[in-house]
Amino acid sequence: MSIIVVTGTNTDIGKTVVTAALAALAHAKGQRVVVLKPAQTGVGPGEDGDAHVAARLAGEGNSHGTGTGVDTLELARFPEPLAPATAARRAGLPPVTPQDVADAARKLATEYDLVLIEGAGGLLVRLDGNGGTLADAARLLGAPVLVVAAPALGTLNCVQLTGEALRARGLETLGVVIGCWPDAPGLAERCNVGELAEMAGAPLLGAVPEGSGGLDPVRFRAQACQWLAPELGGEWDATAFESAFAAATPPSVG
Repeated sequence: MSIIVVTGTNTDIGKTVVTAALAALAHAKGQRVVVLKPAQTGVGPGEDGDAHVAARLAGEGNSHGTGTGVDTLELARFPEPLAPATAARRAGLPPVTPQDVADAARKLATEYDLVLIEGAGGLLVRLDGNGGTLADAARLLGAPVLVVAAPALGTLNCVQLTGEALRARGLETLGVVIGCWPDAPGLAERCNVGELAEMAGAPLLGAVPEGSGGLDPVRFRAQACQWLAPELGGEWDATAFESAFAAATPPSVG
């Protein structure tokens, strides 16, 4: 897979950290990796966007350059923390279209071994005024989509809706990764572990511990293999994880 689209069931659930872990594992194996962010919102000039954060954690290279680390490319940046289409309109700037994303990704794929496209928010967040979405970009590319989900109460509905939207468009769901697994999971988190794959219609391929984005980059790179399954280049064991954290036996009655 030379191109992987990383989407989420919502915002602030760990997409950037999962993207960084994917990049770190590929880079450690000697692959040339670039993180493509179609539309960065809510970040001002000179501030690090999601792609730059992911690259810093994974092994920073240049901004679409020839460095020895993970490179980055943003297609557009809008100052307000809104959906890309809305942020572009309010800024009076041209939006990014799915075709723009596809064209950029195809070009990068001729220069890099792995192109990671990190979306904004969920799969169907609008990129432009014509209703174009990350799903449309994935369809143009024929690229698989990795879904990042939260483990908490309410996630199953979001995961199932995302999975159904992908299947309805004929897109391949590579799998689902838990983007922020808590140190002390509650009942809802433990119960959800066994159902995420079924809701997504794709395998559970990892769980990134909550707070991993705050690790020193050296520690992040060293630990990333423990968070993602072999299908994504890591050593994480889904069966062992589910056995350890599946729902506890219901309390007895009487």
